Amino acid sequence: MKNRYFVLIIDGCAPEYLTPDTAPHIFRLAETYGFIKTIKSAIPTVTNVNHACILSGRFPEDTGVTGNYYYNPDTGEEGFVEERGFMKIPTVLHTCRERGLKTAFLTVKGKVLGVYGEDADIGINAQAPDLRQLESLGLAMPPGVSDPACTEWIMSAALACVRQEAPDFVYCTTNDCCFHHYGPETEEARQQIQWIDYYIHEIHKADPHRQIYITADHGMNQKHRLLNVQTIAQNHGIPLFCLAPLKDRYIENHRYQEGGILYLYLNNNSDRERLSALMESIPEIEMILPSEEAARRYHLPGDSIGDYVVFAAKDCAFGEIDGEYLETDSVRTHGSLWEQEIPLAAVFPAMPEEFYHYSKDIVANLRL
Repeated sequence: MKNRYFVLIIDGCAPEYLTPDTAPHIFRLAETYGFIKTIKSAIPTVTNVNHACILSGRFPEDTGVTGNYYYNPDTGEEGFVEERGFMKIPTVLHTCRERGLKTAFLTVKGKVLGVYGEDADIGINAQAPDLRQLESLGLAMPPGVSDPACTEWIMSAALACVRQEAPDFVYCTTNDCCFHHYGPETEEARQQIQWIDYYIHEIHKADPHRQIYITADHGMNQKHRLLNVQTIAQNHGIPLFCLAPLKDRYIENHRYQEGGILYLYLNNNSDRERLSALMESIPEIEMILPSEEAARRYHLPGDSIGDYVVFAAKDCAFGEIDGEYLETDSVRTHGSLWEQEIPLAAVFPAMPEEFYHYSKDIVANLRL
């Protein structure tokens, strides 16, 4: 029998969200036919980076994708990563196409389909729906992209796709807007997981032999203190450009573009020692690494992450705020080393549990 696959990325799902209480069907399926465990995402813990890794089975040093935002220090050009051309190696969708396998790619955020969906036979985008496609699958119009009900909609679309189109490979991803605002203990967050749990159960019933993998692109944590590194450095006479890998257009998720990592591009190479000493003196900064060392530790392409990489402490984040610091109780975000732990539930996995350490290992271990 030919293998069929379903890969679900629950955007922003820290392990604490996915529990036997909120997802009894997923836990039963995983414990009966596979496993459930905690694994790691790639660094930085942001959306684009980890979709690239999961879809290719490789680290950023190979994919070339280092964030949701780019900056060219030679030209000064900067912008959002939302279209094709940033991914440097083929995705599993391309491999499937070469082997005559039918694929479906379902996303809430339009940018994910735009960057990675080129080789998909079926592309469903909640942000820009195709009316004829919705009609053929019997789907209603999706809610707004920041509406929590978009999770239920994209999961219902995935079920309809499995039932009616029977793709060999399905890749489906939600939106992390809810988890940016609600912790694991809240009813709003629990509802997200309960919707997912229901539809995974239905997808398994519709195709009982399909391999199912459920993971996240990154985790999520509460932050209490934001800092503006650009302003801090400039106030110390060190001009630089701060690239926030998390930065995207979805400001309902992070109003200050706040995240746990920055790539620092110095205007003057002579400022290296002063910058390093300044960053090391700030308690809200967990670590500063030269780009060469960051590339080695975290499998990043050293030529596109600036001169230094800085990581925020657990309850802190870097943000585009007025002044140097902001105290807050309303920010939940990601990007740092503290959002690297994510869940993985596998049903009929291609390999035993010990072969899965990172989310990229899902595709790396497939036998297409």
